[in-house]
Amino acid sequence: MDVRQLEYFLAIVDHGGFGRAASALYLSQPSLSQAVQALERDLGSSLFHRIGRRAVLTEAGTALIDPARAAVRSLETARARVAAVHELRDGRLDIAAMPSQAVEPLTTMIRGFSSRHPGVSVSIRAAFTSRDVIDMVRTGAAELGLLATSGPLPDKEVISHAAGEQRFVLIAPPKGPFSRGSSVRCEQLAGQRLIVGQRGTGMRAYVDGLRERGIGFTIAAETEHRVAILPLVLAGVGLAVVTESWRTMAERAGALVLDIEPKSTLRIALVGRRAERSPAADAFLTCALAAIASS
Repeated sequence: MDVRQLEYFLAIVDHGGFGRAASALYLSQPSLSQAVQALERDLGSSLFHRIGRRAVLTEAGTALIDPARAAVRSLETARARVAAVHELRDGRLDIAAMPSQAVEPLTTMIRGFSSRHPGVSVSIRAAFTSRDVIDMVRTGAAELGLLATSGPLPDKEVISHAAGEQRFVLIAPPKGPFSRGSSVRCEQLAGQRLIVGQRGTGMRAYVDGLRERGIGFTIAAETEHRVAILPLVLAGVGLAVVTESWRTMAERAGALVLDIEPKSTLRIALVGRRAERSPAADAFLTCALAAIASS
């Protein structure tokens, strides 16, 4: 078994089949198949069920995913350590982030990091819940993660660094039902039509908490696509409770952004693997935490 074979295996998993993986790897499909067959012989177990053109993971294949990611990530870290001798002139850093936090504070963090290390490419991986972020960092799918939580910061599976707080705000269309410059009591959301995100997110937990307190409202739309929220609000479909990271973008688009009282916040955390990190990840942490401390 070698790391190249594990990289090929993960490419098939991530791209959903041999054909797409071969294209992404710039390999012929027969060459990719032969490499996987050699890996299967070495392990003594089939990793995929071949069903027509589809490749479905076997139980053994599923069990290999996390160890394979850890092995590949460890090799990338070793390579990066050597490259660090050349002062991070190039390389790549994978960061998992929840949608709202990918707007801010991640944009500011990346701006500071890129100004110091312009040769390092930052790849932002989508994660919809804090659990998704933790799993991606824990398994090595990403080296760092940015998440928001209403509870304590995670500390068992990953190392957490506090990155501030974000309060909940209300995005509303400019022609009502609330006036510009006002704040909104949460009780005033009773009877309103709300656009909500998927379960497991902080914004969804907030509006579900309103209902538990007896504040009734109508769910006008439920979306996993966070980018759809602002257009839906501006189209008059409903109001949306989001974090204040949306404020600048929403105001530029013409929406009203109103504080909700009483104030309620999410805690933001930058999380990393407990295993050894790459020089790029360490440098990013240093830049990000310095920016947080000075803000």
